[in-house]
Order: sequence, then C-alpha cells, then structure tokens
Amino acid sequence: MAATSLRERMLIKELAEQGLQDRRIAEQMQMSVHTVRKWRRKGQRLGCTGLYSRMGRPQQGALSSFPRALVAQIQGWRRSHPGWGPKTLRTELEVSGLFPGQKLPSLSALTRWVQESGAARSYHKHSELPKPAASVALACHEEWEMDARGHEKIPEVGVIALIQVNDVYSKVKLMSYPCWVGEKRLTRHPTTEDYQTVLRLAFLQWGLPERLAVDHESVFFDNLSKSPFPTRFHLWLTALGIQLTFGRMGRPTDQAMTERSHQTWQHQVLEGQRFETWRQLFQALEQRRDFLNRFLPCATLNETPPLVASPQAAIPRRPYRSEWEADLLDLSRVHAYLADLQWFRKASNVGAVSLGGQVYCLGIAWKHVEVTITFDPVDASLVFSSRDLHKRLPIQKLSSADLMGNLAVFAAKVNFQLALPFSMADWQTAFNAGLLRDMTL
Repeated sequence: MAATSLRERMLIKELAEQGLQDRRIAEQMQMSVHTVRKWRRKGQRLGCTGLYSRMGRPQQGALSSFPRALVAQIQGWRRSHPGWGPKTLRTELEVSGLFPGQKLPSLSALTRWVQESGAARSYHKHSELPKPAASVALACHEEWEMDARGHEKIPEVGVIALIQVNDVYSKVKLMSYPCWVGEKRLTRHPTTEDYQTVLRLAFLQWGLPERLAVDHESVFFDNLSKSPFPTRFHLWLTALGIQLTFGRMGRPTDQAMTERSHQTWQHQVLEGQRFETWRQLFQALEQRRDFLNRFLPCATLNETPPLVASPQAAIPRRPYRSEWEADLLDLSRVHAYLADLQWFRKASNVGAVSLGGQVYCLGIAWKHVEVTITFDPVDASLVFSSRDLHKRLPIQKLSSADLMGNLAVFAAKVNFQLALPFSMADWQTAFNAGLLRDMTL
C-alpha cells in the first residue's frame, strides 16, 4: 500500500463527504482503491484525528515487549509498595539480579507503565522560597539536618514518629528512626532522650558532624520564653563540639532536604507494608537506607546515588563510640558558650527564678524584682543582678552525666536491674545499654 501524505488523506475525506465513490476518488488521485477505502473509513470513524499516521507496531502497553515474569515482578512490587515510583522500580530490577542478561525496561517505559496502570501520584507545582543566609556545607558531615515527621499509626507496632537525619552536602540519608509515641493514640512526643538515641545511632556509623540544623521544636529551643536558655539537648551538642543551628520560625523549607525525605521514607518503606514488631520496622528502615544511599539515583546529584557521588561520606570526620562519650564531652565549650549570653527573669513572690528548668532561690529581698542573669565560666556560677542586689549561685544540672542523660545511667553501673513494668525512660535506657554493649564486643 502506497504511502500517503496528510494532505492527500484530508482530500480523500472531503471527496467522500461530497458523495464520490472510492473507485472514482482513486482514479482522480491516481492511487489504489484499497488506500482510498482505508483512509475514507478512518476519516468517517475517527474524524480528522484518525488521518494522522501512527508508525510502528500497534500499542499493547508500555511493557508488552518484555517477558511476563519480569512484568509480573514489577506488578508485585508495585502492589506491595504503592509508593515505589519508576526510578525505584528500575533500580530494584538492577539490584535484585532476578533477570540476569535480560534487557530491562527504561525509566521512560516504566513511567508510562505506571501512568497506564492509573497509580501515578499527582504532583503539585511548587516554587522555591528564598533560602536564609547560612553557612554553606562544603564537605561531607559538615552539616546535618534533623526533623521528626508527623505521627502515624502502624498496626501491631503503635503510633510512630519517624525522625530523619540527613547530610546536607552528600545527600546521604543517615538515619530514619521510628520513635514510639503511643500504643493506640498519641500519648507523648519525642523527647531529648529520643533525639539523643537517634543521633547516637547516626554517630556510631557516620561520626560527629560540625553542625546540626533543626527547627524550633521545644526539645531544641526554649520557645516559651522571650529570654530563652539553651536546652539540655543544645548544651549536650555544644559539649560534643557540634554547633546547633535553627531555621527561621515557621519556615520548614529551611530544612528542605529533610522535609522531602519524609515523603521518601513514607513511599519507600511504610506504604502497603505491615510490621509485627517495632524491631522489624526498624530493621526495614535500616535495610532500605542502604538501598537509597548506594543504588537509587538522586535527581540533585545528576541521577547518581549519594554514596556513589560522595564515597568519602562513608568515612567519619570525627569518630564516635558510645563508651567514649563522657570523654568527648568538653564542658569548657559549654562554659564559653554560656558566657556570651544573658537572661532576664522576674523573681516570684518568694524571690525565686527559673532558668533552664531549674529553680534558684535568691531570697525574699528579691521578691518581684526584675533580674539580669549572666554566667561566669571561672567558677561555673550564675550571677544574679538587680539594682543594688547581687548574688552568685552554682549553675545546676550541667555535669557531663546530666548532659548524657540515660546513657550515663548505664555507663556508671556494670550490673543493674530495671523495675517492671518498663517505663518509656527504662526502655530508652535499655536501648542505649544495648548500643554500648554491641560496640564493646
């Protein structure tokens, strides 16, 4: 059958609409009756759009040319993990080794297949907000981001808040930790001990960073005071030589990488899955972290996996071990930091003020007095001043053991027994004890 142009097909349609028979049109246009009949029928059935030529074999689906076993495997993954997109499916095919020597679908073919299956996720247009003036990370583990995702109920496990830690420079996903926050409903929020546990797990593998970027969660920042005192979490990091930095109030995009990672972990691990125990969930997150860092292409790294683009991220800049923590804490860093600050409080009706969660009794002469407070690093004391009144008191709860929290409880005792039933604090202590035990074997 001779090739025809779009103009000729349009003319066939027009002549047929004028009442001419196929043979008369064929004679007039000097082409076969079969060609005329084909395009006349398409024009009648489909209109002008039917006259456009679609070269190649008939469409039978994006993956129709691939073996059924391969397509069935992709379909199975997609049913089990509805959040896995084309890039993840393609990487899984490469990493799994299930189809050696076979040609694998391209990323575009998998994208079409996902769209044809009707399971493609919809994306909203977005624009980047201006970034705050801040130090730019120029090396691996120079700056990390940490943030907790909103809580979610996981059947058989309880209510979980995923806490994410990411390296800003290399884009390596350092940790995704399922923080337990309730049995059937939210009964607590992640505490200082929870965040310390998350970071200790990250420190063990990746070492200590130079900076940690967080939001204004109350664990990190005293957001109820107009003259805030550093939180215990803040001072703990300071003693470790880690600078804590804060995003702008109400601007989650200041930790944009970690905000995006919440969705990544949701799609990669949680969607479509069931976990019988908390430990099973934690192990699934750990295993998937290795896949995301070593195999899954990252768009911001020119489609290269983070640890392939920055293999140096696997080498800690400042090594850490749980049993070293007491020695790594340098209180002189904390003293130098506090010496540059001052706080304002109004004394109570008995002459007491609260600072950093601790109460300091100044005496009845200070009743309802506006007090200015500074820190003297020479003797680690607080200096309270108001007009002609002056007083010095030792600062409270600033020892290495105080900053370490429940890890210090274990480190100080070779053998101890927790009372039943376990509280959340007891569980956290036991978990930290397990970390220290594993690292010393």
